[in-house]
Amino acid sequence: MTTVALDTGVGPLLRDWRRQRRVSQLELALRADSSARHISFIETGRARPSKEMVLRLAEHLDVPVRERNVLLVSAGYAPRYTETTLDDPSMGALHEGINQLLRGYEPYPALVVDGRYDVVAANRGIAMLLEGVPDRLLTPPLNAMRLTLHPSGLAPRIRNLREWRGHLLHQMERQMALARSESLRELYEEVAAYPLPASAGEQPERVAGSLQRFALPLEIEHDGRVLSFLSSISTFNTPMDVTVAELAIETFLPADPATVAYLRSLAD
Repeated sequence: MTTVALDTGVGPLLRDWRRQRRVSQLELALRADSSARHISFIETGRARPSKEMVLRLAEHLDVPVRERNVLLVSAGYAPRYTETTLDDPSMGALHEGINQLLRGYEPYPALVVDGRYDVVAANRGIAMLLEGVPDRLLTPPLNAMRLTLHPSGLAPRIRNLREWRGHLLHQMERQMALARSESLRELYEEVAAYPLPASAGEQPERVAGSLQRFALPLEIEHDGRVLSFLSSISTFNTPMDVTVAELAIETFLPADPATVAYLRSLAD
């Protein structure tokens, strides 16, 4: 994923992250066991932070791993985090673990995406939902946002498309606030410009007593039925590689008994 790097020192970059997180110099200093004066000197370029200080400030500002490398390089240090391609042999154990997780979640849908929402892996539950999608949208690399929101993709079959589309676009906006990625912004502008299918009408009524009371479900038609799912996203804890840090595992939990029964019948 391409990162937009600013042609400036580490001080202004740290200041931008601090302001984006709405943290004062004093609050950041207290978190990082420093002083507001020292933080001010770093941001204005009057003091050069150590490598440890850059990483400490980045940790307390919740800066993404990829952007931490940018901060280190801007401060005159070597990057701390590697960026290993997913087809590297060293990623073999990671691939196996991901595939076991996805298989274990069947018959419910689950997939893994990278920082640009390209699909890294998916199980048979996802393949079931993608039945009928045109081949041109299934040409690798598959992109989860494009598959979901494209008028020729899943969008016409999503019963609550206006709500679900708004949720996905908001999710991408939050991601863009975390990662300064030009490619992610281009994807956002593309999918946000997709016209709504004619089938995107009134929102369906919620089913009382189901999991739909607690979170926005994905309600999608499949083979003459309406399936309802709640989405959950997981990431790797304390990643030391940029690629791993940007992976996200999305699982879809059935939100009503009818969806559970139908998926289990397919598995049987």
